[in-house]
Amino acid sequence: MYSFLTTSAWTDYELIDCGNFEKLERFGEYVLARPEPQAAWDKHLSEREWERLAQATFKREKGNQEKGQWQLKKGMAEQWFINYRYHDLKLRFRLGLSSFKHVGLFPEQDPNWQFIFDRTRALPGKPKVLNMFAYTGGASLAANAGGADVTHLDSVKQVNFWARQNMEASNLDNIRWLVEDAMKYARREVKRGNKYQGIILDPPAYGRGPDGEKWLLEEQLNELIKLCSELLDPQDNFFVINLYSLGFSALILDNLIRASFGQTVRNEELGELYLEDKAKRKLPLGTFFRFSSVK
Repeated sequence: MYSFLTTSAWTDYELIDCGNFEKLERFGEYVLARPEPQAAWDKHLSEREWERLAQATFKREKGNQEKGQWQLKKGMAEQWFINYRYHDLKLRFRLGLSSFKHVGLFPEQDPNWQFIFDRTRALPGKPKVLNMFAYTGGASLAANAGGADVTHLDSVKQVNFWARQNMEASNLDNIRWLVEDAMKYARREVKRGNKYQGIILDPPAYGRGPDGEKWLLEEQLNELIKLCSELLDPQDNFFVINLYSLGFSALILDNLIRASFGQTVRNEELGELYLEDKAKRKLPLGTFFRFSSVK
């Protein structure tokens, strides 16, 4: 089933406007303006209104598509907290202004947090969940809150520390933290014969492991998915993968997953995640594939 999924009503987040390759968002009490390569249409609000509303604006460095600096208005915090709630799932995230335009949270992942929380609670016993490229831990927290034994893996030590702060702020505990290269770890786990009832993947287009290992999505994703198919429990399971790379269509993801997992794929969903602004424009923010042995 092909699905277009967006966030549920979320008090502490909203996409106010998007266009001209930027987005204007509210995280809690603060409004931020930052680049967005997918927003190819015109803005709905005027530039004057953007300038009035934005308390922090990200400006790229010349000749650098990734790095830049935030321009802050008086009273704008560099770190703050926001809350998230879905039924019994209550999370709290620390946000901060990074030099790479990120703030420590991808709010479009809300539908996947709900899926992970619900499926974890529906699986028997205490499921083991592996979250790779786990960033600041939204998915790890959702699985942990659902009763899972969670292994959270990211190659950046500071990011894992950030995720631990989110865990503590959310009154959760007992997540296993690994600063590790995802491919190396998956290969070792396969050799050990270990199994997980849940696997979550959120790989970037490119990146580096803690010892400088190179990650290139188009070259290595197929092998990583094959390894995950060996790690995932074939009976009691869920699997979630997100891709942000503009070059990977949902059909590529569909082919990769089905070729590796075969009959393990049940109750599957394939599609796109998006955010909707106040003018009802839908901003696409990646493709996903997820399946589970339980509904």
